[in-house]
Amino acid sequence: MKKQILVLFLFIVTVSNLKAQMISVRDKVTLEKLPGVVITAGAEVALTTDQSGNVDITPFKDNPSIKFHMIGYQSVTMSYFEVAAAKWIVSLPEKSFYTNEVVVSASKFEEKRDDVAQQIQVIGQTDLRFMNQQTTGDVLNQSGNVMVQKSQQGGGSPIIRGFEANKVLIVVDGVRMNNAIYRGGHLQDVITLDNSIMEKMEVVFGPGSVVYGSDALGGVMHFYTRNPEFSRDTIAHIKGNAFVRHGTSNQELTGHADVNIGGKKFSSLSSITFSSFDDLRQGNVRSPYQLGDWGRTEYVARIEGKDSIVNNSNPNVQVGSGYKQFDFIQKLSYKQANDITHILNMQYSTSSDVPRYDRLTQYRNGALRFAEWYYGPQERLLTSYNLNFSRSNKVFDHARFILSYQDIQQSRNSRLRGKTTLESQVEDVSIIAANLDFEKVLREHEIRYGAEFTYNDVQSAATARNIETDSTWKISTRYPDGGSSMQSAAAYITHTWEVARWLIISEGARLSNVQLNANFNDTTFFPFPFKTIQQNNTALNGNVSFVFKPGADWKISLLGSTGFRAPNVDDLSKVFETAGAIRDPNTLELLEYGNLIIPNPNLKPEYTYNADFGIAKTIHKKVTIEGTTYYTLYKNAITTGRGMLNGESTVLFNGDSAIVSTSLNAANAFIYGFSGQFTAQLNNIFDISSSINYTYGRIKDGDKAETPLDHIPPVFGRTGLSMQLNKFRGELWTMYNGWKRIGDYRLGAEDNESNATAEGMPAWYTLNIRGTYQISNLLSVQLALENILDQNYRQFASNISASGRNLMVTLKARF
Repeated sequence: MKKQILVLFLFIVTVSNLKAQMISVRDKVTLEKLPGVVITAGAEVALTTDQSGNVDITPFKDNPSIKFHMIGYQSVTMSYFEVAAAKWIVSLPEKSFYTNEVVVSASKFEEKRDDVAQQIQVIGQTDLRFMNQQTTGDVLNQSGNVMVQKSQQGGGSPIIRGFEANKVLIVVDGVRMNNAIYRGGHLQDVITLDNSIMEKMEVVFGPGSVVYGSDALGGVMHFYTRNPEFSRDTIAHIKGNAFVRHGTSNQELTGHADVNIGGKKFSSLSSITFSSFDDLRQGNVRSPYQLGDWGRTEYVARIEGKDSIVNNSNPNVQVGSGYKQFDFIQKLSYKQANDITHILNMQYSTSSDVPRYDRLTQYRNGALRFAEWYYGPQERLLTSYNLNFSRSNKVFDHARFILSYQDIQQSRNSRLRGKTTLESQVEDVSIIAANLDFEKVLREHEIRYGAEFTYNDVQSAATARNIETDSTWKISTRYPDGGSSMQSAAAYITHTWEVARWLIISEGARLSNVQLNANFNDTTFFPFPFKTIQQNNTALNGNVSFVFKPGADWKISLLGSTGFRAPNVDDLSKVFETAGAIRDPNTLELLEYGNLIIPNPNLKPEYTYNADFGIAKTIHKKVTIEGTTYYTLYKNAITTGRGMLNGESTVLFNGDSAIVSTSLNAANAFIYGFSGQFTAQLNNIFDISSSINYTYGRIKDGDKAETPLDHIPPVFGRTGLSMQLNKFRGELWTMYNGWKRIGDYRLGAEDNESNATAEGMPAWYTLNIRGTYQISNLLSVQLALENILDQNYRQFASNISASGRNLMVTLKARF
């Protein structure tokens, strides 16, 4: 009887709505309306939801089974009566993974990830919003496949397959960020990218020199900011997002707002984000190997005109680590025709002064060495014009032209404790670049080709100021005071051939030329035996890959590739004192010496020869298992070693003795490793994912014993269990790192062994939980508790301890 009543009710509901059968398709968790959802029923013509996620399903009123499917979401099948009973609202749950994912970074044009031999990780917009991290560096760190080093809270230097800093390439919206002064040590440039406005991030693992040129030895990180959206009808398409976030471990306060205004021809996207971070509190639960290490027991403060040592009431609070960050993006888009789009892109990022925590905690002769050490505001301006042309002809099917200009300003400012002299080094880098890329499809063949030109101008200045008298005078610059320039020109071509459904062959080549010129006008401070440095390097890179699909949901890939990196202005010409003491390579004893790096005009380009083998299996479209192993032969690896200045191995610098070091080419090095991922969609509610990464690297110098290569992380990974219900998504996850033993450090180089314990960097893990609840169509709230157990730990090579227990509360709104 109940069954008959239900059928009668559904029939009445259906009949009463015959004239208004417009349905709305939404995200199950966020309730966000989904445009582009495909609806099919039997052999009927497919329907697609509009820009507002709506569609009229009247043509399917006689079908008992209607299927809703969209890339990135689990398909849902409902009867017409069930859709009516749900008040014409259909909710789609997200997939934990999908095999037809489209990637761009591997070739600069869209292609199926399943057809690409390289290991690629994609972090989409939905995951970015759910991860809800303070900086882009933190997002990468939580990916489970990229390790991020920090020298200060306002930092974040990604490590990919044992390569870091200027040996991995950062690209934003098609424009390379790596410039002539990207250093071989640790960088913080990635945090100038605002993850609040990202559409997605793609990480390509392994050499990317064929498509991207110099610097892409370890991989390419391509960041895509959202583009303005057009209206599909005569009504303006207006939507926006805003949120406020608070974190307890550093008293973070972040506010963000973005708004999209779209017409049929013109559209605009504006975004603004401001963040304030106080001093970071580290965890309280220490490893037994740490003893009293890393506690901030005292700090220097200027009191009544004198530098005073102040006892820290809470040693877990890392005094001298707070800073502020401001990011702004404006994009304007014009649709000249359906196949021609123009985009103007302006990005600006700046900060307050950023204290360099590792220097502020540096001791000499048993006492804190510096009263002040901070980076000036990190300013990054990017403007670009992007033309997308998709009109097929004999030469190409798709073409893209990007013309860009960047201006980067940064400074280093330091004052020794008890001294009145504040030293400042200022760098200004201007970059002009042009990229032209084409794609042509000829049956089973895809041909992509293009050209690139970049020009870097580097201006470096340095002054000292007496903080009491305000008098100033010149001091030595970090880079040549006569200015430096670096330019590159390149052309590339790649070809993909789908031989059969089970075999795809790809190959490519790139010819690059890089020229550099640096001028030392004043050698008063350091009497180098040269006044100019000039280099002209040309390289031919290539790759070839095979993708086999021997059976249902199998993928086996084999890739051979070469990488190239020309020395830049930082490699060749910097004068720089590294932080902290160094260890004696024989006794491992910490020495009270600085480490002064001086120029080496005879550096040669770095080359890598890489082989990848990967295998992946998807089981019942629910479980995927992937594994990639790789080996890299690394020739002329640029690393840091002992040097001489005018016949002396030590010099007096900043009032202290310093060991002379220089950048040099190692004879040979090698890196090999393994990366594994596992993802399972347990049911419509739960899914689990896990990753693990292992890297091993050594330098071979003739008949000498192998020595550790720097930047090699310990084994690390991530495991998470997530769930999604109506209006709710939650995740419980753990991050983990293995030991980095002191014997695996490259002493006196970039691994910062003095900031580890006497035995190295201890293993650690954290337990974390987060969840988001959609209160209404407009409002949601997100809570996260990171490092629940309040573990005290440091990432490998980091000079600041990671966050302790951190409660994050975020209130979000959209319209």
